[in-house]
Amino acid sequence: MTGTPGSGWHLTADADDFLARAGAYLRADPALHTVALSVTASLRERGPKVYGADSQLFGVLYGPDGGVDGTLLWTKPYRLNVSPLDREQADALAVTLQGRPVTGVFGVDTASAAFADAWCSRTGMRAHRAVDQRLYRLDALTPPAPAPDGRPRVATDGDRDLLVRWHQAFAEDAGTPGAGSGSAEWADERISYGGVTLWESADGVPVSMAGVTREAAGAVRVAPVYTPRDLRGQGYAGAVTAEVSRAARAAGAREVLLFTDLANPTSNGLYRRIGYRPVRDFAVHTFTAPENG
Repeated sequence: MTGTPGSGWHLTADADDFLARAGAYLRADPALHTVALSVTASLRERGPKVYGADSQLFGVLYGPDGGVDGTLLWTKPYRLNVSPLDREQADALAVTLQGRPVTGVFGVDTASAAFADAWCSRTGMRAHRAVDQRLYRLDALTPPAPAPDGRPRVATDGDRDLLVRWHQAFAEDAGTPGAGSGSAEWADERISYGGVTLWESADGVPVSMAGVTREAAGAVRVAPVYTPRDLRGQGYAGAVTAEVSRAARAAGAREVLLFTDLANPTSNGLYRRIGYRPVRDFAVHTFTAPENG
C-alpha cells in the first residue's frame, strides 16, 4: 500500500492487503458493501480477468483516529465503486486519483454524486447520472404462484456457451456492453461454484437464468437475472429468482440481496412481490470530456 497508514486515502493493487486493512469495516455492513465484498471474493479466487478487467486497484480511507472511514474498488477500465463518502472525503479521493482514466462511479446515491461533483471540479470532465438503482434485501420469500411450467437446475460446464451469450446480451440490455468482454471468464467463475441457476421449460430448454455471487460475510447478491426478449412476460424471471434466493438461504446465507434499475417498474414490482424489501438507493455517474475539450 502506498504511503504509511495515516489520515487520508491509501491505494493498493493487492486484494489480500485491502481486505486485511478494510475487511472489518466492510463486514460490519455486508449489505451496504455487497459489491466490494463479492467482487473481492471473486478476484481473490480468479484474478481481475474474471471481470474482463486489465488491472485492479483498491483504496482505504483512514480517518484522523486511524480507523477506516471509507473504501474504493476499481477493476479497470470499468467504473469505480465507492463506499458512502461525504463531500470532503470524495474530494480527497478525486485528488488522489487525478491523472487516472476514471470513466464513472457507482455507490450510494449521495456518495456517487459527491465524487462526480469533485471529479468534474478537479478535472474539467462532465458527469452524467446514468442509472438510478435500488438495493433490496430478501425478507420472507414468497415464490410466484402458480409457477410457470418447467423446473430449475444449476448450470454446468455444458451450459457454458449459453451463459456467455446470455451474459453478453444482459450487458447490452443494461447499457454496459463493455462488461460483455469478460463473459467467458464470468461463466467459468460462476460454473465453478454453482453460481447460476437456469429455469428450463417443460421440454428441457433453458428460458431464463439467475446468478448469485460468492458468499462473503454471510451475504450473497442475486445477479444477473436475464430472460431473452422473446420469452419475457411468462413468469420465468420471477420463478428462477425465487429459486436462486431459496437455494442461497438454504445454503446458509444470512443476507440475500439484489439491485434493480429504478427505471424498470416491472422488475421492481416483481422483486417486491417475491419478498424483497428496499435497503438504500444507489447511482451510477459516467464521465466524458467537455464538448469543447
